[in-house]
Amino acid sequence: MTEIVLGGAGYAGLFRAVDATAAQATLEAAWAAGIRAFDTAPHYGAGQSEERLGQFLRGRADPTEFTVSTKVGRLLYKDPAASDGTDDFYGAPKRSRRLDYSAAGTRQSVTESLARLGLSRIDTLLVHDPDNHQPQALAEMVPELAELRAEGVCSRIGVGVNHVDVALRFVRESPIDVVLIAGRYTLLDRRAEAELLPECESRGIHVLAAGVLNSGILADPQRQATFDYRPAPRDIIERARTMAELCAACDVPLRAAALQFPGRHPAIGGTVIGAGSVAEVEDTVAMLKVTVPQSLWDELDRCR
Repeated sequence: MTEIVLGGAGYAGLFRAVDATAAQATLEAAWAAGIRAFDTAPHYGAGQSEERLGQFLRGRADPTEFTVSTKVGRLLYKDPAASDGTDDFYGAPKRSRRLDYSAAGTRQSVTESLARLGLSRIDTLLVHDPDNHQPQALAEMVPELAELRAEGVCSRIGVGVNHVDVALRFVRESPIDVVLIAGRYTLLDRRAEAELLPECESRGIHVLAAGVLNSGILADPQRQATFDYRPAPRDIIERARTMAELCAACDVPLRAAALQFPGRHPAIGGTVIGAGSVAEVEDTVAMLKVTVPQSLWDELDRCR
């Protein structure tokens, strides 16, 4: 099993508002289940994810017990006119986001994240979605992150993206330690498999697989036909339902296979789960304990 990382979007109000008490209960459930790695970002709930995680971690006496990754690329500012539901986050503070991939913006982002998290250092800092800002991120942001790494403000630097080509460029052109790739190494979408994962493995770059349920379709394709946060194409729905039938024949829930799938690859060092409630945490942990027979993996591989 790879390391399981709790993603910070769900308990920060992605798609539905989550109150502070429920968020803390979600984090407590993850901790009770043995999860000690947390991934967050200023973008998630306009800083609310970092604040809630920070509040939770302040109750942990030994900071060596856990690891935290957060991201740079968006600065937050107070905005009384901010609309609820912006970027699909609900119940967030009245703040808005501004993209900034400059060196100065990078340092400001890290300083503000440290304050929200209540930490003196952050284990991993990731360039967040630099898709349309790659030249600046490579020229300014990555060198500044490398300087922060040299100063001991963080231990590792990397990139967190949804697109394989963007991840590959940073792997090949910058001194990064980590790649977080979302939605591109799943039962339904294996685009990371051909080049990105082998290249990361050969360079010793730690890979985190996120979005492993492809925004819901791999949780239950009969009820939730969304893929990459959009209505799923017919061929994707049919493949997911075929996979669900294969799993059912082996008495294995599809989501169990989907959650366990990334960890089968030697390049994957961690799987980021999107659980945003106690029930989702408990279900995810249960699914990770389900035995998936090799014969089923073989059948699922043939559905690629």
